[in-house]
Amino acid sequence: MKEASLEPDIVVYNNLLCGYVLGNKMGDAFDLLKGMRRKGIDPNASSYTIVVKGLCKADRMVEAMRVFVDMENNGCQGDVVAYTTLISGFCKWEKVERAYELLDRMIRKGLMPNSLTYLHIILAHEKKEELEKCLELTEEMRKIGCVPDAGIYNVVIRLACKLEEVKEAVRVWNEIEGSGLSPGVDNFIVMIHGFIGQGYLIEACEYFKEMVGRGLFCVPQYGVLKDLLNFLLRAEKLEMAKGVWSCIVSKGCELNVSAWTIWIHALSSKGHVKEACSYCLEMMDVDLMPQPDTFAKLMRGLRKLYNRQIAAEITDKVRKMAADREITFKMYKRRGERDLREKVKEKADGRKRRSRRSRWSGACSRADIL
Repeated sequence: MKEASLEPDIVVYNNLLCGYVLGNKMGDAFDLLKGMRRKGIDPNASSYTIVVKGLCKADRMVEAMRVFVDMENNGCQGDVVAYTTLISGFCKWEKVERAYELLDRMIRKGLMPNSLTYLHIILAHEKKEELEKCLELTEEMRKIGCVPDAGIYNVVIRLACKLEEVKEAVRVWNEIEGSGLSPGVDNFIVMIHGFIGQGYLIEACEYFKEMVGRGLFCVPQYGVLKDLLNFLLRAEKLEMAKGVWSCIVSKGCELNVSAWTIWIHALSSKGHVKEACSYCLEMMDVDLMPQPDTFAKLMRGLRKLYNRQIAAEITDKVRKMAADREITFKMYKRRGERDLREKVKEKADGRKRRSRRSRWSGACSRADIL
């Protein structure tokens, strides 16, 4: 730039500051900040905020506050982003009282905190399981005209369910709808997981079906589908699980091999082999080929039931689909058996690791006592 007789402007300097902060070179960032003034370029709020953010990330909160005060002393008033960055830093390192002090300070200066500002404080309260303080803070938000967003409500609902305050979670949900906000996918997933965790399976199914009915269920939500189906089948609620699956199918949701695999494996793992086979045949009727380990799992279950008729029917269909896709059935079958063995081994290894970890932690505790 100098060779071309071009002088760096504030945008260039801010980009350099970002680079130093990302590279954890805070000393260079400080030097650059001082050098800007010597060159006659006054750092703006963004310049200071970049440095403050880097210091907060490194848990250097005293220095972050010093830079913030320096910013205001130099006639550059902190904006909402600068205050929110500092509040985030104090909350991250569990200094919530300082965060409240900054919140009051920005309000006194006429700056309107946004949902992100409050979210950092609410997350700090969630970590300490302080539900009442979360609710108080949402009330304070409304008083100053800052409407809680979906992210704020998610934290409150998640914490309420965790503390077994399910009625409070339902009240907050009703509050979302009453405020004119339309619950999104994240809200539904938090609510469903909360109900599952507390054993409210009927309610979890109702919210899941409502999510499907609103057209919010798609591939990324397969995780919540898997959790719900597994919990229902573990609780021996087969008909409820079938109702959930029927809802998805009847609403015309996109179902790929992964969705069918989740359902079939869940049924098979809980001993409902015939039902699993029935759904596997339905899956193949819509021209979706089961994964090799799904086929191997079903064949293993059918051998235990001595049900050769269903086994033959599934095998014939799989052979035809393999031939259509130019896959050797022998290799397909071998791969399925291998994948199944590896999954069983991974599961066993995981249990051994957890057992060793438990024994080790127990031994450490006894050593501390002695």
